[in-house]
Amino acid sequence: MTGTHKDTTITRRRAIAVTGGTVAAGGLAIAGYQSAFADETTATATETAAASASAGSSSGTCVLMSSVTEGPYYLDGALVRKDITEGKSGVPLTLRITVQDTTESCAPVAGAAVEIWHCDAWGYYSGYTTANPGGSAPAESEDGSTADDKTYLRGYQVANANGVVKFETIVPGWYTPRTCHIHVKVHTGGEKEDGTYEGGKVNFTGQLFFDDAVAEQIFELEPYSQHTGTWTKLDDDMVYDGGGASSGLLTLKPVHKKDPSKGYKGSITLGIDPDTENTGAGSGGGGGGTPPSGTPGDAPSDAPSASASSTESSS
Repeated sequence: MTGTHKDTTITRRRAIAVTGGTVAAGGLAIAGYQSAFADETTATATETAAASASAGSSSGTCVLMSSVTEGPYYLDGALVRKDITEGKSGVPLTLRITVQDTTESCAPVAGAAVEIWHCDAWGYYSGYTTANPGGSAPAESEDGSTADDKTYLRGYQVANANGVVKFETIVPGWYTPRTCHIHVKVHTGGEKEDGTYEGGKVNFTGQLFFDDAVAEQIFELEPYSQHTGTWTKLDDDMVYDGGGASSGLLTLKPVHKKDPSKGYKGSITLGIDPDTENTGAGSGGGGGGTPPSGTPGDAPSDAPSASASSTESSS
């Protein structure tokens, strides 16, 4: 099923992405943004204990995750930082990810580098702002010559002793033909260098998803509501396979139950094999997720494929 919104105009990804359009960047920070993250600045004793219990369990409850291709909007060199918003407006999201070793008694993977990237409230990705997200929305920037130089909503965090990382970001918007989602990679064996993460290997490539009811509420708020048109729900998404948390569905808790604009806390545990490489960029990987206006030169095809360990879908 799809959800519907009004209509305006939009343009989307990278200069290399054919069709495009303008660049726009909307973004006034929404009120109460910092307060939504205030209680997330440091982990509480309760959180630490919970992380240890879930990531260190030896009762055969290791998390097995679905792996998918990285998609057409990945960029190298994301910064190591907790707050990845760069002034982008939207509903605040504190994202807590626990990395677990599925080969050793489900122990936490301290030192794992978790990388995430996602679109803004209107469906634009930094680095690809000349691609059209479908529907109708404001232009991403008034200056098309520098729009693709932006790095918003991309970043790394390195896991603590409990295998936990936290990001401060916003809930993503949507673009045709995808549902609301966040891309994620888990790296090990590298190190922080010049503000980013270098070396090592990618052990997991996946996507994180939002419950339709939450997305529906959020897309009715500013600035999301300025992107009008039809958005894809989970059951119709080309990537999400209905597997719940093992397929990347986030556990979401509102900061204020009666006011979704105050933000959400999202959490998930990702199980990885530290000895296995999974870049999500191999041949045969599905790409789904290219906007209707055009395809970046490095965008994969739409055909899903299966990986050796789990279902590998498109991006």
